Order: sequence, then structure tokens, then C-alpha cells
Amino acid sequence: MAGGIAAAVAFGFSATQTVADTLADALVGAYTHSGLLAQNRALLRAADEDVPIALSALRPIITWTGNLNQALGQTRSSTTGGAERTIDSTTISLELSASWQIYDFGADASRVEATKVTVLASRASLLNVEQALLLRAATAFFNVGRQENFVALSQNNLRLLQQELRAANDRFEVGEVTRTDVSLAEAAVAQARSNLADSERNLIQAQAEYTNVVGRQPGRLSGLPPLPATETRIDAAQAVAVRSHPEMETARRQVSANELLVTATGQDMRPVVSLNSTLSLQEQFNSEDRTEQASIGINVTGPIYQGGRLSALERQAIANRDAARGNLHNVRHVVQQDVVIAFSDFTAARACLAASERQIRAARVAFQGVREEATLGARTTLDVLDAEQDLLDAESNRISAQADQYIAAYAVLESMGLLTAQRLKLPVQIYDPAAYYNLVQNGPAKRSKQGKQLDRVLRALQVDD
Repeated sequence: MAGGIAAAVAFGFSATQTVADTLADALVGAYTHSGLLAQNRALLRAADEDVPIALSALRPIITWTGNLNQALGQTRSSTTGGAERTIDSTTISLELSASWQIYDFGADASRVEATKVTVLASRASLLNVEQALLLRAATAFFNVGRQENFVALSQNNLRLLQQELRAANDRFEVGEVTRTDVSLAEAAVAQARSNLADSERNLIQAQAEYTNVVGRQPGRLSGLPPLPATETRIDAAQAVAVRSHPEMETARRQVSANELLVTATGQDMRPVVSLNSTLSLQEQFNSEDRTEQASIGINVTGPIYQGGRLSALERQAIANRDAARGNLHNVRHVVQQDVVIAFSDFTAARACLAASERQIRAARVAFQGVREEATLGARTTLDVLDAEQDLLDAESNRISAQADQYIAAYAVLESMGLLTAQRLKLPVQIYDPAAYYNLVQNGPAKRSKQGKQLDRVLRALQVDD
């Protein structure tokens, strides 16, 4: 009996399979399959485009205008002796104009730098999404293994209780036990069937979560991998988290971006110097009138009164900067707290695993002893069933503690900011967030060589449903 229960627990995580899904397979599947990652990568590319948009304010702006006018009517004036004259003229005009802001005391340059810093914050946010995804994939992997073990344990327990029921019926036939003993065995079998149904439901749900995250149904799971290496002291792990966690990086970049925007709004109250030029051509079709004109000049403009708008924008920027600083302070404490929570979960899971091992050894000895005593008439069927349930509970506790230990270990890595595909050295093509930025940062024209290369990149990045 005891040996049968122990064999059931060896089924899932600790079994050696010829072809099996590993934790690395699950993490790779999540990294390559996730629509959430694709969504946030697209949002990062959208943020990348803010840089050339902001940079365009520092570059010349060239526009053209064309007009074709037809004038029809009658005119009468004293210069023609009161005679009426017909108006019928067609005029075409073309104008090419250029303007270039050459000095604004650094306001737009500060905005360009702010957008660059915001791009870096978006990259850190993408890493945070990646961390959450990989932790979810690891959790799904270990939960599938947990539920597979529970199903195997429940199936084995049902088989053994059915044997107990048959034995109780045989002993009842010869008068060794009462109808009460048989009823107790029947109730235990019914409870075991209920437990098996619950375990099978939980396994189906765990497999659905795995499929959602990884992108395919789980196969037979391989043996447990080694526990990942982590810091052994909470204070050291917190120091790493403050330096490396993507949420900290995002919050720091947001502070820097808002400080640059405060500088920009302060400079908006100063004059702006621009260089303007125009080239125009106007010609009438039914006459020899033709005008060609070119002009160039320097324009200086500055605000005098805008109803308090500029002052309000500056105060708003200062408030946003202060809010970003407060957020950084809050994020630092949350990150440090998350490290403590992850470490405490890991420590508790290890302690539970060690305790469950001792509980199994004690429960196995107790069960074997009670069963032997029952054959001698010193114990009842109820005593045997209770001892068997204690052993089953101990085995279940070990399965859960083992899965919880691994999930908590990867949660520790996530809390430190180290649960990324690159740091885990997953065999995948690591997404390079700077590649797209390098193509668009200078605002390439659509028909340029770089613009055509960018179009090819965008087509390759399109996500199919």
C-alpha cells in the first residue's frame, strides 16, 4: 500500500521521459508566442516615433502652394469714360516657402531629449512585461506538473481503497468485520472518486493556462530542473532590485523626462528666432502679366500675454515632475517589499518541503503499523483508513511544496529584475528594442533607401491573427 502511493508521486516531475517538455521549452514558447509581448513591442515602436516627430521642430519646414483662379464679370469706371468692360482672366500662381526655427533658447531641444528618455522608459516597461510573462509561464509549467501528480496520486489512492473495499467485503462474508466496516470502506472509495474528479478538473484548467501562455498543449513534463541561483540575503537582493528592476528603471526615466519638460516649458516664455523664405510665380494666361518674386528674412516672435496659459503649463510640468519623483519613491519601496515577499514564500516553501518529507516517513511507518495491527484485530477499518488518509495528505503536501518552491524561486528572480530571456540565456532570438529606434530616430523619408528598408521591417513585424 505505502509503496504504491510513493510510486504514484514519482510519476510527474521526477519521472525520466524519452521526449518531454522542459521548463526551457515552456519559457521559449511563451517568449515567442505571446501576443502581449507583441503588443508592447508595437507600443515601444510607437514611442520610438515620438523622437523624429519632436526632432522635426528643429529642422527646416518646406511647403508649396498652387492656385488656379478664373475671374469673370463686368466693370465700369471713369477712366474708360463710363464704358463697360468685360473681365475674363485666368491666373495661376505657385509658391514655395521655407521656414527654419534657428533659436528658441533650447525649448524644443529639451523636448527632443525628453522623448528620448521616454523611449528608454518604454523599453524598461517592455522588460517588465517580459518578466511577468516568463514568471507566468514557469508557474504554468510547475502547476501542470503539480496537477498531474495529484491525478496520479488520486488514481492510485482510488485503486488501493477499492482493494480495501473488496477485502472488507470478503472479511464481512466470513464474519471478521461488521457492516459498519464495509460502509466505511465504501464511503472512502466514494470520497476518492470525488477527489479524483477534482484533480482531473484542476489538471484540465492548468493545461488550459499552459496552452494560453506557451501557445501549445503541454506534453509529458520532464524532470525538475535545478533550482535557479539567487541571492541568499534579502538586503543584497533588494540592492540588486533597486539597481536592476525594470519598474525602477521606468520610474527613474520618467523623472528625467519630466525634468526636461519643466526646462522646455520655462523656455517657452522667451522669443523664438526663425528664418523664413518664399519663392513665388504668378502668371495670367490671357495677358502678358507675369510676376516672379523671392524673399528671405528673419522673424522674431515672443509671447506678451496668452491669458496665463504659458504659466499654467509650466506649473503643470513642475507638478508632473514632482509626481514622478513621488512615484519613484513609491516604486522603490514596492520593489523592496516584493523582494521580501518572494523570499518569504521561497523560505516557507523549502520549510514545508522538508517538513512534508518527515511527515511522509512518519505517516508511512504509522500506516504500516496500523495495518498490521488491523490484521490482528487490534485496529478497526476506520483506523486503517485514517492512517491511509494521513499518508495521502503528506504526499499531497510534498507535491505542492515542491512546486511552490520552484515557483517562489523564479518569483525571487522576477522581484530582483533578473527574470528575462537574456539573463536566463533562453535559446531564442532576443528582441532588440534599439534596432527599430536606430532606423527611425533621424526621421527617414518614406521614399528614401532607409525608408524602404523600414517598410520591409514593418512588414516583417506584422502579427497574424
